[in-house]
Amino acid sequence: MLSAFTPELIVAITVVIVVAGAVNGLAGFGFALVGTMALATAIDPTTAVVFMIAPILGVNLSLLGDLSLTDLRTCGRRFWPLMFAALVGTLAGLVVLDRVPQGPLKVGLGVLSLGFVLSTQRHLRVPGLDRAKKDCFVESTAGMVGVGAVSGLLFGGTNVGVQLVAYLRSCNLSHGLFVGVVAMVFLVLNGIRIGAAGALGLYPSVGLAAASFVAVGPAVAGVAVGKRLRAIVGERERQFVVLGLLTVIGIRLLLGGFGIA
Repeated sequence: MLSAFTPELIVAITVVIVVAGAVNGLAGFGFALVGTMALATAIDPTTAVVFMIAPILGVNLSLLGDLSLTDLRTCGRRFWPLMFAALVGTLAGLVVLDRVPQGPLKVGLGVLSLGFVLSTQRHLRVPGLDRAKKDCFVESTAGMVGVGAVSGLLFGGTNVGVQLVAYLRSCNLSHGLFVGVVAMVFLVLNGIRIGAAGALGLYPSVGLAAASFVAVGPAVAGVAVGKRLRAIVGERERQFVVLGLLTVIGIRLLLGGFGIA
């Protein structure tokens, strides 16, 4: 698979990784979402999802420093049902990933991309959404298992983990603890996903797997650039950049999935 990549495509993929990292550094989120969706417009979606696993792991690794050993133990005891259910769901998502036709997968990724954009618009109200959040986003074993399983299934097949982030945000954690817990959850999931993807034969070649790990460097560099830009770019501009990118990418994925472009 990697041998089929032209120099121009390799440059384009590098640019996507750096830009996605910069978006994450600028806005505090969006690396997996922007990177996966953008790559899925250039290469087949299954490869895009798998290729991004290692860079996602690298980007989140630095965030784990926000958690002390005490916090790690406490959060592990507090959120173990969520993590266990998310792990099971993630593995199931990986198993299903290679069996989904490329057209429907592109359409699904496009819908997720545009759905995320719409979910950030406070003036738009989705009927039943507030009630669903109130009933499902509760810190109980059953609530964690339900959210973890469904979110893990989606994350395993698409790299989209916004449901897990939203759930943890609802748990009234301090900002530093929230960032650290999110990093811990995604580090565990992505660490195991790398091994599972290899065992399931989702990496088309050893070369592509190696390229995925090499992409960690540009991803981390992009995050560093984004953090520097954060000091000079306002919140409104940050949202415009992230949501604008996701809108364009989402439309492109839908068109590609329906065979229009």
